[in-house]
Amino acid sequence: MSPFTITILGCGSATPTFNRNPSSQVVFMKDKTFLVDCAEGTQMQLRKFNVRQNRIDHIFISHLHGDHYLGLLGLLFTNHLYGRTKDLHIYAPEELKEIIDIQLRASKSVLIYPLFFHSLKEGVLDTIYECHNCEVSSFPLKHSVDTWGFLFKEKSTGRKIRKDLIEELNIPIEFIKQIKLGEDFINEEGKIYKNEDITSPPDHMRSFAYCSDTIYDEDIIKYIENVDLLYHEATFTNDFATVARDKMHSTSAEAATIALKSKAKQLLIGHFSARYDDEIELLDEARCIFPNTIAADDGKVVYL
Repeated sequence: MSPFTITILGCGSATPTFNRNPSSQVVFMKDKTFLVDCAEGTQMQLRKFNVRQNRIDHIFISHLHGDHYLGLLGLLFTNHLYGRTKDLHIYAPEELKEIIDIQLRASKSVLIYPLFFHSLKEGVLDTIYECHNCEVSSFPLKHSVDTWGFLFKEKSTGRKIRKDLIEELNIPIEFIKQIKLGEDFINEEGKIYKNEDITSPPDHMRSFAYCSDTIYDEDIIKYIENVDLLYHEATFTNDFATVARDKMHSTSAEAATIALKSKAKQLLIGHFSARYDDEIELLDEARCIFPNTIAADDGKVVYL
């Protein structure tokens, strides 16, 4: 199977610390490189962790708090200075387009590459990017400003035909697509070959859900059910549950509860408050509820 990885560029919350940048991740799926959120310092993190900027053609911004997008303008200008010519797509709250336009106008700049802006739709699960082998959807989260999560999914290529039988049964090319979709094969003599006898099941289609800033909200479960990896913010431990609710954030216990109820295979927690020198307390709290939990760390690469 092709690589499907998530690289953590920043796992901290609003205030950067010595060892944590604010939110940004790179999703590498089906030979495509997606940037998710773009906090201040993201360009340096891309360099530090050997992610090439020119491979990023699609950027997803979850909401307009500074620790999730203030690095974007610098990234856009750097692409301009590097002589980028290929398209760049941004999927974000509609107000961000005005912010970009103001910055370009104020600096009397005209980007030399095509920039396409896609406004996120409120309150629905919406497919915002799609190609022949993968898709990305947005879904609503509950925070102090309009906020979205993102769901990255591989597309099925259908059942796999046994290569030895293609030649042996002289299966015409035009029949292969139907067989992959589950149809039986009938040769010129009328003999029927059952689909299950000439194919094997398709590969498991992997999925990753990114839930940035959000209060505990079971409404999101229907969007992220059964994902292979769930990233869910865990800004505080449970002894700061009142603070979490007031700021519309989640505790690590709440993130774990969402993972458990959504039947996620693995939980990745992040967006840690600067009050925590390390993630041990947050990780231990989450693992008491959902044992298969790991903590984000700048530079960590998670393989699906």
